[in-house]
Amino acid sequence: MALFTSLYSGSSGNCSVVRCGAEYLVIDMGKSCRATLNALKELGLPVAAMRGVLVTHEHSDHIQGLNVFLKHYSVPVYGSAATLDDLDGLGVTPPCAECIAIEGRTEQVGGFEVTAFPTSHDVPCCGYRITAPDGAVMAIATDLGQLTPEVHTALSGAALVALEANYDLYSLRYGSYPYYLKRRIESPRGHLDNAECAAKILELVQEGCEKFALCHLSKENNTPALALGAVQKALLAAGVVPGPEVQVQALRRSEPSEWMEF
Repeated sequence: MALFTSLYSGSSGNCSVVRCGAEYLVIDMGKSCRATLNALKELGLPVAAMRGVLVTHEHSDHIQGLNVFLKHYSVPVYGSAATLDDLDGLGVTPPCAECIAIEGRTEQVGGFEVTAFPTSHDVPCCGYRITAPDGAVMAIATDLGQLTPEVHTALSGAALVALEANYDLYSLRYGSYPYYLKRRIESPRGHLDNAECAAKILELVQEGCEKFALCHLSKENNTPALALGAVQKALLAAGVVPGPEVQVQALRRSEPSEWMEF
């Protein structure tokens, strides 16, 4: 049985877990090492069972706890070559760390098969398509300003998709952020809003995907109710009723979310 959850998700920090049997992968580590270890302990996940850390990109809300973690634990780190170079330049990965560039091929990480795909952000960034040891497939795409055909191909056919729903457009445009930051977030190299996320989820539902996790919600420009409402509106307009056959969960900001089986 393959499972997905988030230890924490939002603009203040992101970390997800993909588990199958006794082993698991972590995607990003955007809060302190202590906060991450406490969340893993809460879920009963020993570090010894962690097969790798998949890093999406270099922004602090995705790597804050990584440096301290790697000084204490010998867990390999995976990411694009550009991201791994950036982490090295920032002093995030200590000399003893095993860093493996994963782009352009499928990598065996423990019992998991992992394929990276590029996403459109203002630094080199990628999502991941993961096949669990039991053959179940999930995909995660976060921090992307637009949904490219390559991203759609990576998400298509997955049993579970974790997709960014970063902001509500009205809340962003009429909120307190300075103009330059609003432009960055809305740009094709920024973040995905609720309506864009909802439209893609509808498309994926029509292709057969049934489970979705909404990730990286902004604290200032979004709420779980707004994100879930946008998805529900898009689905209902197309005659799709969210429920047992189509499940959508907004990931929690500061604590582990409920496990989702895929």
